[in-house]
Amino acid sequence: MIAQLHDSIERIADLGGPVVLLLCALSVLVLAVVFYKVWQFAVAGVGRHTALRDAIAAWDAGDRSAARDHLGRSRSYLVPVLAMALDGQTDAARLETEAEVRFARLERGFRFLDSVAQLAPLLGLFGTVLGMISAFQALQDAGAQVDPSILAGGIWVALLTTAVGLAVAMPTSVLLSWFEARMDADRVLAQKALHTVLSPGHPSGVTDPQGLPAHA
Repeated sequence: MIAQLHDSIERIADLGGPVVLLLCALSVLVLAVVFYKVWQFAVAGVGRHTALRDAIAAWDAGDRSAARDHLGRSRSYLVPVLAMALDGQTDAARLETEAEVRFARLERGFRFLDSVAQLAPLLGLFGTVLGMISAFQALQDAGAQVDPSILAGGIWVALLTTAVGLAVAMPTSVLLSWFEARMDADRVLAQKALHTVLSPGHPSGVTDPQGLPAHA
């Protein structure tokens, strides 16, 4: 098994050079980070806030008991922040900071994915430039006995690094955009939830125009 892996690495190095090897290593790291983020998002319940939304709606309607019941059924990572607000914490800056701490924990690894998405095409282009230099050097060494296949083969190998760089960068960029979109949606939800809890539409004890309690 180890011998086969070693042979595969040698073939990749012979075909595309050290740049392709570096890009392959980056792709493995990207896969590891992506799998970890998917697992982390699943455990934290990112994007799954049905019970949390129900709690917000109940609180906004003035039904405090129902709001707490819905919040107790939620598995969202934002529950501790909303629980602080429901328990009487009125410092908006403190609540927003608590939410941002949780967002930051879930956004770890985003900078690495963004760096790979930007760096992989440049590494591919760098490998192509190195390959073209080698191809023209081989053509020069051939002297008068110029064989077009020498140049064509060198260019083909050189362009391989660009293709590999793009193959690594494009899916990385797409996955990063998906992760960021999920977090942006959760951030908007958290802001709405905190604003609703701190400034509900039907505060407890307020009556409607007919004189009935707001929670009736």
